[in-house]
Amino acid sequence: MTSLDALAEQFTALRGRLLALAYRLTGTRTDAEDAVQEAWLRLQALEPAERDGIRELAAWSTTVVSRICLDRLRSATARRESYVGPWLPEPIATPLDGPRQDDPLQLAVQGEDVRLAAMVVLDRLTPEQRVAFVLHDAFGVPFAEIAGVLGCSEATARQHASRGRRLLEQADPPPPAELAEQRQVIEQFMAALFAGDVDKMTALLHPDAMLVGDSNGKARTALRVMQGADKIIRFYRGLLRLYAPEAFTTAQPILVNGDLGVFLPPHPGRDEYRPLDPRLTVAVVRDGKIGAIYDLCNPDKLRSTGVL
Repeated sequence: MTSLDALAEQFTALRGRLLALAYRLTGTRTDAEDAVQEAWLRLQALEPAERDGIRELAAWSTTVVSRICLDRLRSATARRESYVGPWLPEPIATPLDGPRQDDPLQLAVQGEDVRLAAMVVLDRLTPEQRVAFVLHDAFGVPFAEIAGVLGCSEATARQHASRGRRLLEQADPPPPAELAEQRQVIEQFMAALFAGDVDKMTALLHPDAMLVGDSNGKARTALRVMQGADKIIRFYRGLLRLYAPEAFTTAQPILVNGDLGVFLPPHPGRDEYRPLDPRLTVAVVRDGKIGAIYDLCNPDKLRSTGVL
């Protein structure tokens, strides 16, 4: 008979992998941690004979976590109907000198497929497509097992994964740029912004660049997806008139899902200047230009990263 203590040790060893899976499936740290915890509680609740019947704890845990995440994905549509403005995945913030050794999720999500740009694309898939694609392509789970998670035939599971893969290929998320290139482009853009050099800013933005703000109405940011270099430039130049210049001098570089980001702490404002809400901003660099800017300032999501 396998003791519960022995199972706890085995489950702990799997925790990082399960968190990485759950984060890819749900897009939030909170849901990922809850799904893994719920899987452990279900394991504890099994009768001894049922626990002894588990031949591979890794496979059992993967299946259970995936089913929990599938249920959360299916309910997410209803939950997001009341969300104010665009929704972005919950970021995983990591110090520039590397992930914290005591944070299994920071350690587990170092792959290219969890970059914010890739996670945004994953969020366009149906729950079934997302689960099938992530389980098969990222974790190598056989389609027979995926079919069991989804409650469908193996052929249908293959179709879900294939459609998800095709949609991701069509979305064409940019490959990661080297951190040195990201830093150079971002610094050049900020310098051009503060200098009022519109031509330089335009040269550093893709013509169809987009800006996505996520606040849930709890902080100031763009309420709709902003498309086009001209609109983004006008938006940022307008911000400089609203906030005190010193509010931007406390920016702290940080890794956000493996890409270079900037954390701006809150600033109280003064005189005619508004208070500045804290935010994590990530610019996606492609071919030496900024293709997307993600402005995460929902305080609930920022707290989950540990920056607040």
